[in-house]
Amino acid sequence: MKKLLIAVGVLLFITACKKDRNDSENLDPVELKTKVLVSNLSLPWELIYGSDNLIWFTEKSGKISRINPVNGQVTALHTISEVRVQGEGGLLGMALHPNFNANPFVYVFYGYGTPYKNKLVRFSYTNNALSNPQTLLDNIPASSNHNGSRLLISGDKLFVTTGDAEDLNTPQNVNSVAGKILRLNLDGSIPSDNPFPNNPVWSYGHRNAQGLAMVGNRLFSSEHGPSSDDEINIIEKGRNYGWPTVKGKCNEIGESAFCNQNNVAESIIEWTPTIAPSGMTYYNSNYIPQFKNSLLLALLKGTRLMQLKLNDAQTAVVETKDFYMGDFGRIRAVTQSPEGKIYICTSNGNNDRIVEISK
Repeated sequence: MKKLLIAVGVLLFITACKKDRNDSENLDPVELKTKVLVSNLSLPWELIYGSDNLIWFTEKSGKISRINPVNGQVTALHTISEVRVQGEGGLLGMALHPNFNANPFVYVFYGYGTPYKNKLVRFSYTNNALSNPQTLLDNIPASSNHNGSRLLISGDKLFVTTGDAEDLNTPQNVNSVAGKILRLNLDGSIPSDNPFPNNPVWSYGHRNAQGLAMVGNRLFSSEHGPSSDDEINIIEKGRNYGWPTVKGKCNEIGESAFCNQNNVAESIIEWTPTIAPSGMTYYNSNYIPQFKNSLLLALLKGTRLMQLKLNDAQTAVVETKDFYMGDFGRIRAVTQSPEGKIYICTSNGNNDRIVEISK
């Protein structure tokens, strides 16, 4: 009897271990299907799955709209008349206040004016319309290329990526807000624990970061390199990311000495030839189990959605896998619903679409 009880106990232990392992690994991938929710858009740039269960999106010309993912109905909310499209510039990133019901604020980043510059603005939402624009940060350098800009709210802080605006002198200058990742309070004020006093700069030495994702307490960014070394970085407080001296790792002539002298953080993965990485989200849902603990990355030049599987410590990419190669053309942004469905938008400039990925 004693041996039988021991055997039963061992069997139960093994079964429990297998269950735990299967639950964590989710060994049964599901088949994916796609559905176009809306077409005939013009360069959508940002997608956000709102607490109202609608998908908020921007179009580069200045339009802010919502789409019902159930029936594909689009509702126009606002057009920012002062937006000026110049090359890559226009209405770019957007974020919603995390407690939107109590604080219905919409944050946007866009280019305007002559001479051309960018600004960060907060709108108030009520009755299917946006009003009362409040400028939180202005005179951000702008250009036809390299404007950023992805917005992400984590807790009570707003992160904003800015491009170098084609000026190689700005990324290493912490007194310039170009070529940076900025960190602000949600009212636009500067947090007292930012690395540089009375300065919105959180990290510097960036060329043109267009993706942000929070994984636990780690902030990941995707960044366009020049003719080589598109990057994924883990963003740390006050760190230098090397541009324009360093591309990717500190492994070229002249880079190592600069890295050692300037506390440069190396990228965790790079691509040469370049793929033009843009929007990014962290996926950890059981809905599509094969995507668990992965960054999902929208690619422009690469014309696909890329899965970046993270290690258990979430400090490194251990595997990459491509999806929808060339099926939808250039992909600008990616978001997900609480259920775990994925949504992407294209950036082809002609008949752009928002696409749902589900099982």
